[in-house]
Amino acid sequence: MLLQIEGVIKKFGGLVALDQVSISVERGTILGLIGPNGAGKTTLFNCINGTLPITGGKIIFGGVDITGKKSYQIAQLGIARSYQVEQPFGRMTTLQNAMVGGFCKTDSFEQSQRIAIEALRLVGLEHKKDTIARHLNIGERKKLEVAKALSTQPKLLLLDEVMAGLTPAEVQEMVKIIKSVNDTGVTIIIIEHIMEAVMALSKRVVVLNFGKKIMEGNPNEVGENPAVIEAYFGVDEEKIDA
Repeated sequence: MLLQIEGVIKKFGGLVALDQVSISVERGTILGLIGPNGAGKTTLFNCINGTLPITGGKIIFGGVDITGKKSYQIAQLGIARSYQVEQPFGRMTTLQNAMVGGFCKTDSFEQSQRIAIEALRLVGLEHKKDTIARHLNIGERKKLEVAKALSTQPKLLLLDEVMAGLTPAEVQEMVKIIKSVNDTGVTIIIIEHIMEAVMALSKRVVVLNFGKKIMEGNPNEVGENPAVIEAYFGVDEEKIDA
């Protein structure tokens, strides 16, 4: 296993945002992480990459206990993430934005540039490398968000709603990009509300609701599970059929 999340708890005062969450992620796979708004999905990402300290449990990455490590230490070990709201350095070029991540593991300007160009090529933005980032459209900014993470040369990539706000055609393009990234050997955990995309990409899917893991299985099992249907729609499957 590349990543092992063992009984993770995250509390904000009296609020339990994550309650004994345990997940194992196989190397080289794509894992879907779904659940209604407020389920704890992004909080879990923040705990994995060190943005938030966990209250209990532990996180093992590549055999190393990363519990309590700083975000930059975790990034250097090989975990990168995108964010729901893309925030490029607006006055810098697309290439310069991607190069920032490249300096995670090298001090060489030339090497960082090569890493960044390859990341832009993977997401289909190489032709926009000299464009000022604030001039990119929403779809291009989403791609840049992925490229910035890829430039850190991760073993594990955490993608947080990279398809939100995209057109159906752009969603299909992003699905292809994510598959291409995975084909290079990068393990991926993806949070997404576009179920069709998640189910097409994921080997396994984990469902969170109110901070608890309520289901894990292959896409078909998850999509047909009554507890998952109730979590999303707030009604029992039997009531839907009625």
